[in-house]
Amino acid sequence: MTVITIAIASGKGGTGKTFISTNLFNSLQNSGLNMALVDCDAEAPNDREFFQDQDAVLQNRRTVTQKVPVIDKSKCTYCGKCDEYCNFNAIFFLEEPPTIEVLEELCHGCGACSVACKFGAISEKDDLLGYVNQYRFSTGNELIEGRMEVGVHVSVEIIKESIKTADKFDLVLLDSPPGTGCPFIQTVYKADYVVLVTEPTPFGLSDLKQSVEILKEMGIPCGVIINRTDMGTDDVRNYLKGDNIPLLMSVPFDREIAVAYSKGELITNLNTAWRAKFNRLYHAIKEEFLKFKIR
Repeated sequence: MTVITIAIASGKGGTGKTFISTNLFNSLQNSGLNMALVDCDAEAPNDREFFQDQDAVLQNRRTVTQKVPVIDKSKCTYCGKCDEYCNFNAIFFLEEPPTIEVLEELCHGCGACSVACKFGAISEKDDLLGYVNQYRFSTGNELIEGRMEVGVHVSVEIIKESIKTADKFDLVLLDSPPGTGCPFIQTVYKADYVVLVTEPTPFGLSDLKQSVEILKEMGIPCGVIINRTDMGTDDVRNYLKGDNIPLLMSVPFDREIAVAYSKGELITNLNTAWRAKFNRLYHAIKEEFLKFKIR
């Protein structure tokens, strides 16, 4: 039974959410916590790259599939009802000449077309979406990675299955896909607290505001980390103060961090001061979450 789930997210790519996710997890590896890091960026997962020198062993690889329709043209009356029911334009239909085809790459597996067909012309088959890989460390903690199959366009089901795999852990860290679209929504949906990583630029502030508004609508508390904090303007800080959003940590534009990241190394392995900072970050998140719960 998961005690707390923390999602680390950002309104845009390149702000440093994976840097935060991997180092937060690493700083807590020997704390005795029963925890998992879930790489939900199934389109381009890379958390595993930062643990190559550790003893993580692949324990399980599970396929993720969805049902897609198969049309039996010998039974099809070309009435077009399945096309009408499909909200994703995944069925190509022409009355003249009678033509019907399933566009599998657009299908979301909702099954509406099967409901629409009254002639038994539509059955379903499994379509491979991707994989959930489970890596286990000697501590018993796990890195769970969602990975899309090449050519797949929708990652939501893979994210859902990846998060479900982490149910047995007390602390779950979710490295969210960038942006504020469906993959982000699916990742933060069951999070107890969301850490938003931003940068002090106009684009960073704009994307941060979008993320905050979505989380407010979902009723999920959040705090912010400003990366490369000594660059740009004070607009992000002023926004946080004005909206009473906690600033959890500031990360400077630092050569040591940049070099370590470019080599796939964790700053919390190289610098004990940063390990201590990430430990304090975890306790700050817990404190803010508890404040939210007792309101």
